[in-house]
Amino acid sequence: MTFRRFSPLLAACTLAAANASAAPQAKNIIFFLGDGMGPTTITAARIYKGGEDSLLNFERLERTARIKTYSNDFQTTDSAPSMGSYMTGIKINNDVISMKDARAIDPSSDGVDQCGAGNGAAAPTILELAKARGKAVGAVTTTELTHATPASTFSHVCHRDAVYTIAQQIVPGGAGYNAALGDGVDVLMGGGRDHFTPRGAGNPKGRPDGRDLMKEFAAQGYFVANTRADMMSARPGRKFVGVYSATSHLDYARARRPEQPTLAEMTTKAIELLSKDPDGFFLMVEGGKIDHALHDTRAKDALAETVAFDEAIQTALERMRAIDPGLENTLIVVTADHDHTMVMSGYPKRGNPVHDVLRDYASGQPKKDADGKTFTTLLFGNGPNRPDVRADVDSATVLSDSYHQEAGVRAEWESHGGGDVKLYAVGAGSAPFKGTIENTKVFHLMKAAAGL
Repeated sequence: MTFRRFSPLLAACTLAAANASAAPQAKNIIFFLGDGMGPTTITAARIYKGGEDSLLNFERLERTARIKTYSNDFQTTDSAPSMGSYMTGIKINNDVISMKDARAIDPSSDGVDQCGAGNGAAAPTILELAKARGKAVGAVTTTELTHATPASTFSHVCHRDAVYTIAQQIVPGGAGYNAALGDGVDVLMGGGRDHFTPRGAGNPKGRPDGRDLMKEFAAQGYFVANTRADMMSARPGRKFVGVYSATSHLDYARARRPEQPTLAEMTTKAIELLSKDPDGFFLMVEGGKIDHALHDTRAKDALAETVAFDEAIQTALERMRAIDPGLENTLIVVTADHDHTMVMSGYPKRGNPVHDVLRDYASGQPKKDADGKTFTTLLFGNGPNRPDVRADVDSATVLSDSYHQEAGVRAEWESHGGGDVKLYAVGAGSAPFKGTIENTKVFHLMKAAAGL
C-alpha cells in the first residue's frame, strides 16, 4: 500500500478554492445607466458640481472599466441595442429592443410592433432571469417608461418606437403580456402616461386600442401613482407603478414640477419596496434626461442631469449600506450606453465655469478663435446651433438656462458618439469589472455575480 504525503500547500489551495466557490453572491443588483453619459460629460459635470479637483460620488467606486459600445450593425449605437447588450449579453441591431437576430422594422402608424414571424427571437434579460429566480425586480427612469432603456429590461420588440406594444407587455394578465415576467415587474417608474391610457380629445397620443392600462395595473393589485405625493404614500407589500407625466418624459431636474419626484427619491422608494423580498432584487435606474439635453446641445442641463443622477447613486449607496453594511450581498454597477459629440475645447482657465466662454489665464479676458470671435469651453461635433457666420458670445448668454452650445456640423439634432464609455462598480462580484470590455460582457458578469 502506498501513502500520499500531506501537502500544506495543496491543502491551502484546496481551502482557498472552496472559500472562493462559497463566496457570497450578489443577492441584490442595482444597475445605474446614465444615458449618453460619455467621459467628457462626466468630466464637465464633475467641474460643474465641485471644481477640477473634485469627484462625483460614483467616481469613488472601487472598480472601473472601459466599455465598447458598438451595436451589431453600427459603429455608433443607439440606446436600444446598447442597453439590450447590457441586459441580454448579445449584440443587437440598432432600434431593436432585446431581440436576437432581429432586423429593425418600423412600427405601424399606431405605434404597434410589426416584427412578424421569423424575425429574430426574444433574448432573456437579466431582469427576467432575476424574476424567474424569485427575486423582486424594478425599472426606474426619468424618460417615458416605454423608452428604449427601460423597455430593454422587460420588453421584446423589433423597433423602439412600438411604444403601445411595449406598454402592454408589462401589464400582467392583459393581451400581449410578456409571460417571462411571471407575476409582473414589482416596481415601475417613469413618464409617458399617454402610452398607457386611451386616446381621446384630452389625450391625442393615447392608445389607439382604447385600453386603459393604468386601470388594468390597479386590477392586478398594483399601487398606482401619478404624483410624488402618491409615491411617497406607498408602502411595501404591493406591486407599484408610478407614471408621473401625462405625456412625454419627466422634466429636467432644474425645472422639475413639484408633483414629479426626483430621481433620488424614486430610487429610494424603489429600494424601500424591493428590499423587502427575502430573495433579493434587481433594479435598473436610468438618468435618461442626460441624453436629451445633449441631443439638444443644452450642456448646462446635461451637467445638471448628471449631478442629479450622481445624487441618486449616492442615495442608493447609503440606503444599501444601511441594509448590507459591507455590500457583501449587493452589486452596484454604474455606466452609460453611449457617448455624445460634446468636447472640452481650447485651454480654459482653471476655475472658469465649465460652460462659460474661455478666458485668458493672465488677463481673465475672453479668448478669441482664429476669426477673432469668443467661444465656449464645451462644444459639439454636430447639432442645430451652427451659425453661417460666427458672432461673439458673452457670459450672460452662454450661462443662461436656454443657451444651446455651438456645433461644428449643422444637424437637426446632435448625434450619439461612438467612443468608449466608463463603468464603475462596487460590492459583491465587482472584482471582474476591469480593463476594456464589450458591453455584452457586463451582462455575463452580473449574471455570474448573482448566480442566475
